Amino acid sequence: MWLSAPGLLRRELERALPERPFTVEFWNGTRLEPTNGSGGPTFRVRGPGAIAHLLRAPGQLGLGRAYVSGLLEVDDLDAAMVLLGSWKPPRLDRATQLRLAAAALPAVGLSRPPAIPAVELRPEGARHSRERDRRAVRHHYDVSNDYFALFLDASMTYSCAYFKGGARTLEAAQEAKRELVCRKLELARGERVLDVGCGWGSFAIHAALRHGVHVLGITLSEPQARLAREQVQRAGLRDRVEIRVADYRELAAEPFDAIASIGMVEHVGAVQIDDYALRLAGLLAPGGRLLNHGIARLRHGDPEAGPFSERYVFPDAAPLHLSRVLRSLEQAGLVTQHAEDLSDDYIETLGHWISRFDAHIDGAGRLAGAERVRVWRLYLRAARNGFATGFTGVYQVLARRPPPGSPGGFWRLSAAHEP
Repeated sequence: MWLSAPGLLRRELERALPERPFTVEFWNGTRLEPTNGSGGPTFRVRGPGAIAHLLRAPGQLGLGRAYVSGLLEVDDLDAAMVLLGSWKPPRLDRATQLRLAAAALPAVGLSRPPAIPAVELRPEGARHSRERDRRAVRHHYDVSNDYFALFLDASMTYSCAYFKGGARTLEAAQEAKRELVCRKLELARGERVLDVGCGWGSFAIHAALRHGVHVLGITLSEPQARLAREQVQRAGLRDRVEIRVADYRELAAEPFDAIASIGMVEHVGAVQIDDYALRLAGLLAPGGRLLNHGIARLRHGDPEAGPFSERYVFPDAAPLHLSRVLRSLEQAGLVTQHAEDLSDDYIETLGHWISRFDAHIDGAGRLAGAERVRVWRLYLRAARNGFATGFTGVYQVLARRPPPGSPGGFWRLSAAHEP
C-alpha cells in the first residue's frame, strides 16, 4: 500500500514508540494515535518545516525552534508539561534512529531549510564576561516594560512572592516577600543597602519607604532602570534611592550594611559563583548581612540549563545547587545563618503570572510578536512544572560577614576588588 511522506513517518514513529500517551497530527491529516486510551495532548505538525528543524537540530532545540516558529503546535501546554515530567520514552537504538531519519527526509523534500526564529539568541564571546552577560540579560528583560506589566503585579516585582504568611493576592504576597527580606536583613534606619539585580525598583522603594534605609539598586537593563527611576521619583525617594545601570563587578568598596540579591544569582553560573560571592562579601561592612534569593537545581548530574532556555529564555542562566552557592559564600568568609525553601510559593506565583499572561495574550503579541509569546507561554509553564516536580527549588539564604576577631570567622578580600 502506498504511503504519503507523513504516513511513512507516522509508521516509523509507531514502531519506535509503542507506548504513546499523546497524539501527533500531521499537516495532511495523518494521525499517530495514542496508546493509553485517554489521549493526552495533541501535537500538530503544521508543515514539513517542523521536521526540517528536528533534522537540523535533533532534540530539545529542534523541537523548540519548530514550536516557536509556529510549525509545531500543542493543544494543551499544561498537559504537555505533565507529559514531559512523567513519560519516559524508550531509548532508540542506532537502527531505529536511522529508520526515523530516512522516513523524515521524504517529508522534508528538497525545500529550503526554514529560518531559525528571530527571537533566538546565540551568545558570543567569553561565557559570563561582562559584555556577554549584558547581552544575555537584555535579551530577556528589554522586551518592553509594558510587556512585563501585562502579567506582573502593580509593583513590577519579577521574583517569587510569599504566600505562606496568608496573602490571598499576588500584590499582597509580593509585598509580604519584600518585607520578609527586610526583616531577615534586620534593616535599621539610616543604613546603606545594595539591591543587586534591582529590576524595576520594587524592593529598593519598599526598603527605603518602610525602613528608612538608603538603597543603591543596580541592573543591566536600561529600560528597567528608566522605569525604576520614575517609580522612585513618584514615591518621593530620590534622596534615598539611586538606580544605576551597572554590573555587580563594577562596584567599588563603599561598604554596605546589607545586600539583597533577589533573583539574580541564577544568571551567575558555576564559572562566576565564587567571584560573585567574594565581591558581594567585599562590599559588606563588618557585621553586614547578605540575603541571597535564587533558584537552585535539585538533581545532581543534570546540565545547568537546556538548549531551549539557553537560546530563547535566559541565555547563559545556570541555576546551581544550593550546596554550591553555600560553599561559595562560606569560602568568601560569610557565615550562613538561615536558609528557607520557597518552592511552593513560586508555584503559586507562577500560576498567577500564567493566568495574567494568558488573559493579555493579544496585547503581548502586539508588543513582542507571536514568536516571543509562544516562548513565554511555554517558559512560564515549564518553570512552574520544574518546581512542582522537584527539578528546581528556590531558596533565601541569609549570611553575615563576621566582625573582625569573631570566633570561627575568617575573611578573604584578595579577589573581592579585582577588576
